[in-house]
Amino acid sequence: MSTPQSEFLKTLTERGFIHQCTDLAALDERLSAGPVAAYIGFDATADSLHVGSLVQIMALRWLQKCGHKPVVLIGGGTSQIGDPSFRDASRPLLEAEQIARNAAGLKQVFSRYLAFGDGPTDAVMVDNADWLDPLRYLPFLRDFGTHFTINRMLSFDSVRQRLEREQPLTLLEFNYMVLQAFDFLELSRHHACVLQMGGSDQWGNIVNGIELARRIDGRRLFGLTTPLITTSAGAKMGKTAGGAVWLNAERLTPYEFWQFWRNTEDDDVARFLRLFTELPLNEVQRLGQLKGAEINEAKQILATEATRLAHGEEAAREAADTARRVFEEGESASGLPTVELPRAELDAGVTVAQLLVHAGLSTSRSDARRLVLNQGARLNGTLVQDADFRISAEDLADGALKLTAGRKRHVLVHVSG
Repeated sequence: MSTPQSEFLKTLTERGFIHQCTDLAALDERLSAGPVAAYIGFDATADSLHVGSLVQIMALRWLQKCGHKPVVLIGGGTSQIGDPSFRDASRPLLEAEQIARNAAGLKQVFSRYLAFGDGPTDAVMVDNADWLDPLRYLPFLRDFGTHFTINRMLSFDSVRQRLEREQPLTLLEFNYMVLQAFDFLELSRHHACVLQMGGSDQWGNIVNGIELARRIDGRRLFGLTTPLITTSAGAKMGKTAGGAVWLNAERLTPYEFWQFWRNTEDDDVARFLRLFTELPLNEVQRLGQLKGAEINEAKQILATEATRLAHGEEAAREAADTARRVFEEGESASGLPTVELPRAELDAGVTVAQLLVHAGLSTSRSDARRLVLNQGARLNGTLVQDADFRISAEDLADGALKLTAGRKRHVLVHVSG
């Protein structure tokens, strides 16, 4: 189709959020006619979300900024199963108390990005346990099971890949896509939701919900997915030596969050500025064209803007100030030791354990592993959780890495060649 007319779809198109849509032209017409309620579901499998969910969160934020109503669906019910999509193994089953604690943590994340309230475009948060927990199994199968065929369910990539790899798919997990489809039906009935959004791996589940609502209620609903975000090096978004890049400060400090974005690869800066900040596109274009040492300005702006959204203005400013003191005001000049690492070794895939030995912070790889196991190693201020994590150019800040052992032993590793 031509350029969308609705502000929301135009924004998502220009900033690179759209992967697939069931009927983009019809959805554009519906969005242009007035406020629309749209939802994304998030299972409560942890007490925080990480940057892998940030594209979806930003999509909801843009939805609200464009005059529509975001509905955040917390999967208190479906978290009892766990989404099997594109997973080789079943998720551990969670107890109700843990799911409740996790859901409370997720609410903290969304309160930063969305304005909640009772107004027509205020965000609301709902829990699918409210309608899934009271279901009676046999009546549910009778009323809704007839609208799903095993043939079609087996055709979805998320199911077929598990079976092709000869990994077990339990009957409990097989029910997940039916329950998610039922979520869409319920939200269309009780919250006037006409659009479900999600990651590209949710396409099959979203289409199921659209079909169910058409068959049961004759409703016309829409689905839109966002692309899977990987780095220019092909790595999964958010994978670092410290583990997942969490959005809650209790899991990851604002400084560590800021540093993650500061270490973005040069080739990813413009794309990440479009997706993860609200900077005008002309400014994004200007920053994305910077080369050489000047690209560091764009990385710092990306880090500060992303941190401001996740943690607030003050935390972002403090994180930027801390980084400037560490990396730009020359700790090495005041006695911080430095070592050189040939670029060839970095490109070959040096591990944290190897680098700790190379920097003289550990006497052997086994010593380095003990240091990591005892939570005594940090890379660029971030706690290292995996001694075998392979460091790449993404982890560099101004061509260097800051390694820390314990509280007071620091080394700057400069990459040469």
